[in-house]
Amino acid sequence: MKYPLSRFGKKFTSPSGISGLMKDMGEALQTDEKVYMLGGGNPAHIPEVNALWRERMGHILANGSEYERMVANYDTPQGKESFLKALSGMLNREYGWKIGPENIAITNGSQSAFFCLLNMFGGTDESGKMRNILFPLLPEYIGYADQAIEEGTFSARKPRIEELPGNRFKYHPDLDNLEIGPEIGAVCVSRPTNPTGNVITDQELAVLSERTAEKGIPLIVDNAYGAPFPNIIFTDANLIWDEHIILSMSLSKIGLPASRTGIIVASAEIIEALSGVNAILSLANSSIGQVITAPLLESGDLLRLSSEVVRPFYLKKSRETMKVMDEAFAGIPYSIHVSEGSIFLWLWFKDLPISSIELYRRLKKRNVLVIPGSYFFFGNDDPWPHRDQCLRVSYAQDSEDVRRGIEIMAEELRLIYGS
Repeated sequence: MKYPLSRFGKKFTSPSGISGLMKDMGEALQTDEKVYMLGGGNPAHIPEVNALWRERMGHILANGSEYERMVANYDTPQGKESFLKALSGMLNREYGWKIGPENIAITNGSQSAFFCLLNMFGGTDESGKMRNILFPLLPEYIGYADQAIEEGTFSARKPRIEELPGNRFKYHPDLDNLEIGPEIGAVCVSRPTNPTGNVITDQELAVLSERTAEKGIPLIVDNAYGAPFPNIIFTDANLIWDEHIILSMSLSKIGLPASRTGIIVASAEIIEALSGVNAILSLANSSIGQVITAPLLESGDLLRLSSEVVRPFYLKKSRETMKVMDEAFAGIPYSIHVSEGSIFLWLWFKDLPISSIELYRRLKKRNVLVIPGSYFFFGNDDPWPHRDQCLRVSYAQDSEDVRRGIEIMAEELRLIYGS
């Protein structure tokens, strides 16, 4: 029997880019066929990282009742006190901030954190006026695209494109033409950016921070791939925080995605509000990631792991994968966004004769999973061929699988371009 759904029900049960991505990942893991997983966001299984988690779990199991407290007790809706103290202390030591546990909240992954934040500051306000979330630099993370409860909540701006030698390019926010009107409830950027690996410069971030502070609205910075952990960032970029900045972090990309530990650093007022939402949505949060990593924050081992193992691992894979692409795509009109961070490379196929979704379908038939670029251009309906000429490719998986997936992609593109 088909039951009638509310507007909320219809919206969140309709097909979406992120649901398709997760479905493809799940199906690929169930098949006996060889599938080249270049589409998902799962971090790599780095032996040194996994060894540390095993060591910590062994210590937890051997340490009296710590395991039982981790899995059998609710924490507060804000998070585990020992973790909040360890993290605030580390951030103060590393960056000279003056924050306390009252400035940090834990969520069941950063995806759920953004559902809360984007709908707290976007949508119809108490006066009946629509407040928008402004994304100043498309393309942006696919996971934001369908999170607004109300239609029309998101507003986004196309980037400036700086074309560079050697089949490279870089996106920049068009700050000269960026207006933050009274309808804007918050501004949101990811840094490094998923999907492109872009890192907006310190100067660009400073401009956004200054303008949002002047308007009395939050600047939300998604730092899931940035410093201090997992530190998958390959260019100079300073981490900043202020009372109007909401900084999102995560334990996923350091190697604990199943722990579902999202981290929000914000003013005490926002943390109190977010903790209230946490209580309604999920009572409390998973303790596992917090218990595993709290001592590592205090000792500095998590930062050393990020800087000495995780960052070099991904930097090496990024460079290797770009070299493979340059060889495989020779003669094809391609360009790669400069790799400044994250675990993805962003490809632009100029004058692509078919849509990125059709290219995705053709590659899927050949057991190569990528993500169509069009999903990352939300909140802006201006016609723009560029949005249908791009793909996101993960380089986090096995290097030989990545290589073969790219070679198959090149074969298909030559058929499409007729070259």
